[in-house]
Amino acid sequence: MKEQRRDFIKKTALLGLATIGSQLFGKVDEKALSTFGTDSQEKEPFALPELPYAYDALEPFIDKETMVLHHDKHHKAYVDNFNKALKSYSGSHDFKELFASASSLSPAMRNNGGGHYNHSLFWMLMRAPKEGTVNEASGALYAALKTMYGNTETFRKEFSDQALKIFGSGWCWLVVSPEKQLKICVTANQDNPLMDVSVIKGTPVLALDVWEHAYYLKYQNKRADYIQNWWKLVNWPMAEQLYMDAMAG
Repeated sequence: MKEQRRDFIKKTALLGLATIGSQLFGKVDEKALSTFGTDSQEKEPFALPELPYAYDALEPFIDKETMVLHHDKHHKAYVDNFNKALKSYSGSHDFKELFASASSLSPAMRNNGGGHYNHSLFWMLMRAPKEGTVNEASGALYAALKTMYGNTETFRKEFSDQALKIFGSGWCWLVVSPEKQLKICVTANQDNPLMDVSVIKGTPVLALDVWEHAYYLKYQNKRADYIQNWWKLVNWPMAEQLYMDAMAG
């Protein structure tokens, strides 16, 4: 399982997060970036990444059945449909370049490419809960949140409030803006802050999926409960790595 998790993180780093890969695993080969996810047998540009933990690892806060459906059905559908859309697309497959011109992409490219990227990041930014411990940011990210919001409780409340108010399906993000400031933003459907259509743009540090399929089996219409429990699963070391990488970029 440890080897599988390392492999997942390495592959996910290549989803446009090249400098994370260089920091954690050494210099990233540009050729590897351009061929990420290629399956030599399937001949498809992208493949569904494995989860970095067992399906039941996030219980009791996210149940096994939800994880199986969310990853194996919903995320896989985004990957499959993205690969289909790419068959008639001759441009770059690099996510950063794709998203920079999201407004000119077909709905299939934009929605499914975003769905694949967003979910790959979402899985990576969660980890199994540790009983009896408070899941809290630390290090440079903690210091930045404290400077920006006064304390992490205020940050979590603002983030949660914005996530709760999203009408319909979408995502809530913590990003590092081009001005190197932390900002909270939301996007509809499978858009993300790397896209040129996003009102607030930046490099993701945290990502929360508030589509109903992410929580409805366990929480029904209680999105607030899902959001509250999600904080117990946040992979803060990975979030800090993303923050440090964005600040250095």
